[in-house]
Amino acid sequence: MEFVRRAVPPVLLSCLLLAGCSSASQPGSATSGKDGTPAAGPSGTVASPGAARIPVGAGPQKTYTVQKQPAAGSCRYRYEKGEPLKDPECTPGATSPAVTQATLASTICRKSGYTKGIRPPESVTGPEKRANAASYGYTGRLGDAEYDHLISLELGGDPNDARNLWVEPPDPGHERGSGVNNKKDPVESKLHTAVCSGKITLKAAQQAIVADWTTALSRLGLG
Repeated sequence: MEFVRRAVPPVLLSCLLLAGCSSASQPGSATSGKDGTPAAGPSGTVASPGAARIPVGAGPQKTYTVQKQPAAGSCRYRYEKGEPLKDPECTPGATSPAVTQATLASTICRKSGYTKGIRPPESVTGPEKRANAASYGYTGRLGDAEYDHLISLELGGDPNDARNLWVEPPDPGHERGSGVNNKKDPVESKLHTAVCSGKITLKAAQQAIVADWTTALSRLGLG
């Protein structure tokens, strides 16, 4: 009986050749690199892990009391291009429950008076600042360091939660005795303007400032 050799249709041949491919390489599969990082998606972007949840404080109080600070020497500054950053374990930030995306118009985005009306008095922040300086091992002139809200009041930060306050050293090149003048302040102002104009959400601004205030604007496409 004569053997008849038949040509394999091109479509069938393609299917046979692809059959041996690993299913892990199929479009849409999520794979990781050798270092455990997420693989790039179709657009070439890499999925990033979710931002850490920021604690919520007690919010504005009619009467504030001095808050306990971390133990002396337990906190460490970090630096980015010479600029001081907080210790994420000691100062993770804390938001005010009174400020949400829905309450912007009546809180931080109203014309005036919000931050002034909720700021703790010096009789409270003074002792806290001295204790927090010990927490961070800060030995410089206290008058040149700012007892700073990590998430500023104008961004919905809690007024007197110890997790949201830290002694921020002066910027590099700061003249001793010239008082407080930190580069973080203009960053906060730009973020506040962007939130109130609807360019970014309140949550995005808070997460960016907590992560690293020196990169907050560029992270959100604002500078």
